[in-house]
Amino acid sequence: MKPLRVAVSLIYLALIGFLFLDLWSSVSPSTAQGVLYLQFVPSFLNFLDAAAIGAAGFMVILFLTAFFGRVYCSVLCPLGILQDVIGHVARKWRKRPGFKLTKPHNRLRYSILGLTAALLITGSGLLLNLLDPFSSFGRIFTNLFRPLAIGLNNTATSALEPMGVHSLHLVQGGAIAPLSLGIALATLILLIWLAARHGRLYCNTLCPVGALLGLVSKTALLRLDINHDTCKGCKLCAGVCKAGCIDVENKTIDASRCVSCFNCLTVCKMNGLHFEKVWQKKEPAPLPDYQRRDFMTSSGMYLIGLTGVSEPLKKILQSRPTTIPLRITSPISPPGSISIEHFTSTCTTCHLCVSACPSRVLTPSALEFGLQGIMQPRLDFRKGHCNYDCNICTTICPSGALKPLSVEQKKQTQLGVAQFIKENCVVFTDHTNCGACSEHCPTKAVDMVPFPNNAGKKLVIPKVNPDICVGCGGCEHACPTKPYKAIYVDGNPVHKKAQKPVVKKINNQVDYKKDFPF
Repeated sequence: MKPLRVAVSLIYLALIGFLFLDLWSSVSPSTAQGVLYLQFVPSFLNFLDAAAIGAAGFMVILFLTAFFGRVYCSVLCPLGILQDVIGHVARKWRKRPGFKLTKPHNRLRYSILGLTAALLITGSGLLLNLLDPFSSFGRIFTNLFRPLAIGLNNTATSALEPMGVHSLHLVQGGAIAPLSLGIALATLILLIWLAARHGRLYCNTLCPVGALLGLVSKTALLRLDINHDTCKGCKLCAGVCKAGCIDVENKTIDASRCVSCFNCLTVCKMNGLHFEKVWQKKEPAPLPDYQRRDFMTSSGMYLIGLTGVSEPLKKILQSRPTTIPLRITSPISPPGSISIEHFTSTCTTCHLCVSACPSRVLTPSALEFGLQGIMQPRLDFRKGHCNYDCNICTTICPSGALKPLSVEQKKQTQLGVAQFIKENCVVFTDHTNCGACSEHCPTKAVDMVPFPNNAGKKLVIPKVNPDICVGCGGCEHACPTKPYKAIYVDGNPVHKKAQKPVVKKINNQVDYKKDFPF
């Protein structure tokens, strides 16, 4: 059973890891949704929001746990599998001794579970987002591993192109989010330390999903138990138990902490372990006494990153820095999020949308959405803009925070409205034509109109039509003024529907007898 578990878990780890490291957007949204269907917290939040069978993957996990124990933790949880890989490498490298029985730390893990549930009931998913294993895994891969992959890809591309090899292409890096990056780095350091020294201690102390599934697995119908008649007390099983839950002296296994890794079955040569069929047992085994109270945790911050290349923008040099600050009333949530309230209550900060965004405009937030929305993705137009005909992020969100939008629906979803500050524009300050904002506007909500001026020049200046603006940020990203933009997007707390832009027909009549047709 162990070789089968290891093979399936590594395949699953590779699949989920590739979703976050897919630099070429080669995985279809339907495939991504299928791979992520059994991730507990995203599925649970998606079900609460949509109440659909397609979002009921967490029910499958609960069902499996009720029958076989915590198989999710050993086979399907990417963070748990990552810990197994780290622990295996650490023990091979340093030749560390085996594991031993540890205390259950029930006060800690059930306090965290209770506090997480209480905050979720009151409408705050902050603690759940910080400790959800899938989201923690996503942040580690998005903030730490993906920049490394982009750097390697771009280095290899630059080295191969002079040789005439064009199988790779340069990939643009995302904006650096110090807070999210720091939390991801702190989480990884904590995981490495715990996994290398104590196996799955993280899963049985800090992880709320592990605590919840541990409660369910206490009454699993089929679980591991020690055979009192054949066990010789050699403690080989306890030495390989990464959960530290096998008490050889009392011949008991703490089912709430067992992660179903099957290491003990592999090393036991005396038939000392077997699967206990609870429905056939006459006397119930004694269960540990559990107590609950409160506990809180926090993380640190660090700065690291690699970026690729971005598309060239129009080069305009301003004569002096702009002085009028932007008047932003609301941050900009991703398309499909419906509203900031819906988004912050459903997003688990897994950052899968950040990894998949081709324009790299999605960036983990700091406190733009408030404390509850810490690290949840927002649109940062300093790095890019939201592609007009792209709906990738709306099709891959596993938690339902981003609802699916067709490309046509996306084109009329108004994330915010462009605002123009004339006093910051180089047309007004320097009496020079620019027009970068209008050139990058896909709906032509930013139009250039004549601008009377004392210099007597033929100038045009931006004018915004808010009815057809979709808040894509093309204008803000292209605007060359610093430090304050002359045009920017102010977000809609609740997304609206923009009007369709008017398509102007160009009537070019060619006299084929007189003019060359090209």
